[in-house]
Amino acid sequence: MGGVALVALVAAGVGYNQIFVDATSGFESDINFHVYPNSELEQISDSLTHLQILEKQTGFMWLAKATGWEDDIKAGHYTAKPGMSNKDLLNMLRRGLQTPIHMVVPGGTRKERLIRGMAREMAFSQEDLAAVLADEAFASELQTDTTHLWAFMVPDTYFFYWLASPQDVVRRLKKRYDEVLNAAITEAGSLPENLTPDEVVRMAGIVEWESAYVPEKATIAGVYFNRIRNKWKLDADPTVQYAIMKREGDKRRLFFKDYKIDDPYNTYKFRGLPPGPITNPSLSSIQSVLKPEDHNYFFFVAKGDGQHMFSRTLSEHTRKAQEYYRVMQAKRAAQRAAEAS
Repeated sequence: MGGVALVALVAAGVGYNQIFVDATSGFESDINFHVYPNSELEQISDSLTHLQILEKQTGFMWLAKATGWEDDIKAGHYTAKPGMSNKDLLNMLRRGLQTPIHMVVPGGTRKERLIRGMAREMAFSQEDLAAVLADEAFASELQTDTTHLWAFMVPDTYFFYWLASPQDVVRRLKKRYDEVLNAAITEAGSLPENLTPDEVVRMAGIVEWESAYVPEKATIAGVYFNRIRNKWKLDADPTVQYAIMKREGDKRRLFFKDYKIDDPYNTYKFRGLPPGPITNPSLSSIQSVLKPEDHNYFFFVAKGDGQHMFSRTLSEHTRKAQEYYRVMQAKRAAQRAAEAS
């Protein structure tokens, strides 16, 4: 029923207040709410009242039935604003004027936490998303496989409609990665060391776990490319950490015995990149691999402040590593003294 019918109702004196007057409960800030698929009018009305959006259900339900708009209400995620009338609310719902969801895609995380973070605000479940990421045919459609697909989920805040399918979400994030990759190929003419897109995301995952300090990421990527060119093993601690996580479920401090773990992800034991990604890398880590720094460093060690010291030779690296160990021993001694006091 359109505007003519509304005018007729008002003219008949049966509903001006029910249609045009503020029907909300007096809240001062916007309130977000969901209308679930196949919801009945009474369920929607109850929910709006429970959320303290509607002052009373009577006018809302009366107008929805009188106009026939109850049959046009669309599921979705909406925002109620202070001062809305029943007509405003119903008009928003029947036209499907939804408010997009802010989906935060966490970076540098494990697959299970990534799935949990992506599904948190959406209508689909974690199980739905996990099934899509495990779908071989779908991964093939996106020119990858299920071992790598989850790692292409570039960390950022994205805007989606609440009812977007997990397939649509994954397609869009994979497209974002492809755009970054293609731009770098266009600029450089080729990928470094002729890596494939899957290999880029594997290398970027290692860089992601090596450092959160963006200015040195390209330097770290350069170290690994130097090792590859000289046919060294990568000797990347993050790959050992990933092997430990697969076995024990969480990160922990690494011990010397861990570097001998017989696991295909252990790059101290097996040459080349690991068989799959260890995390979903951030954009800065991806870019560091696409544009690695050109230098003669083969080693690096933490400084204890989130940054690293780089070395060209093993003897130089050994000295810097010993310096790092002394710093850490002093920190631990100070911490123990503080706890004792």
